[in-house]
Amino acid sequence: MNTQAEIETLVHRLFRALDARDFTPGWMRPYVTEDVLMETPLGAGAGAAAARDAEVALGRYVRTQHIASGVLVDAAGERASASWNALMTHVHADESAFSVGGVWEGDLRRTADGWRFERVSVRAVWTQGRPPAGVGDTR
Repeated sequence: MNTQAEIETLVHRLFRALDARDFTPGWMRPYVTEDVLMETPLGAGAGAAAARDAEVALGRYVRTQHIASGVLVDAAGERASASWNALMTHVHADESAFSVGGVWEGDLRRTADGWRFERVSVRAVWTQGRPPAGVGDTR
């Protein structure tokens, strides 16, 4: 498998893991480095705290669906950067939806176990619907 395909697969597996919501200890290890930095409209976290932040953010909803498209990869040796568009749908307990169109970017490092994100950032381009309680404009 070439680098482009490996990183695209990693992106899609990460999104599937977010939506599966199986937050057993270590659930992010197949996708990120131990010292990962994650930046979202809700804040930033590093390492294990980043996984907990994702769990809390997604735990506000009964279901989510993250769809990635247009994954662009720039790789040089053991390092790479990637960016992609995303449609993220979040379903509240009352079945109303909060949707976000955004751009994800990341820096990756090839490890003994394959490519892993060492930095991931999410930028909301547009939103529709009601954000979760206590969260203002996420753009």
